[in-house]
Amino acid sequence: MNALFNINGKVVVITGGTGVLGCSIAKYLANEGCKVVILGRNENTGNEIVADITKEGGEAIFLTCDVMSQKACQVVCDEVMKRYGRVDALLNAAGGNMPGATIAPTGTFFDLKVEEFERVLSLNLTGTVIPTQVFLKPMVEAGKGAIVNFSSMAAFRPMTRVAGYAAAKAGISNFTAFMATEIAKKFTNNIRVNAIAPGFFLTNQNRALLTNPDGSLTERGADVIRQTPFGRFGDPEELCGTIHYLISDAAAFVTGTVAVVDGGFNAFAM
Repeated sequence: MNALFNINGKVVVITGGTGVLGCSIAKYLANEGCKVVILGRNENTGNEIVADITKEGGEAIFLTCDVMSQKACQVVCDEVMKRYGRVDALLNAAGGNMPGATIAPTGTFFDLKVEEFERVLSLNLTGTVIPTQVFLKPMVEAGKGAIVNFSSMAAFRPMTRVAGYAAAKAGISNFTAFMATEIAKKFTNNIRVNAIAPGFFLTNQNRALLTNPDGSLTERGADVIRQTPFGRFGDPEELCGTIHYLISDAAAFVTGTVAVVDGGFNAFAM
């Protein structure tokens, strides 16, 4: 392998690592030789993922963590440092949505539940800020590292219905650019902060919104496919190459960017 793309031995922390996308990325990185730390709240799922990885000869651990708690994140960070002595990369994949933070086709803005809107903002945006603040410290001490945040197609254009989620993901893209500058100017240019913006991938959170029980497309799902030049949803594994690049030395001069992996969704105009 070209040394630029060699990520063997890197210690990679993944928040939201028990989700469909986080799990796929964790397995890929472990297969590439990374020491993967999966963070999440579902211990059973986390342990199952670790078992799958170790069965294939990879190295991974699962640690229970609430990304909304700085104390919980610090406990986990301390455990990672005790075990590995460093953090080479942080992937902020934790996030989600809530019904009250969306507006149904038959509803209006006045139906938006502000409390759930705030919770979605917190889960996605603050749930990215807190782990970044905690896991950035050992990177600063080591003078190197990479952070990859998870943005969304909803960050580029305000899609219908997902008011809270779109606002949060737009905030993550902005936060990514802010942190790239903040770190380079005040600490080192050897720590890079970028984001990935997945197009539409079927996950546990959106499957019922995009597909019917028989596997056919809902009206929303059909709209997505019509807007996607590739004419299909993405496979979770198709995010892995971009993640690999962003945490490798091949991206040494790349920071503050949002890498789009969407089958052309964001490029389509008519």
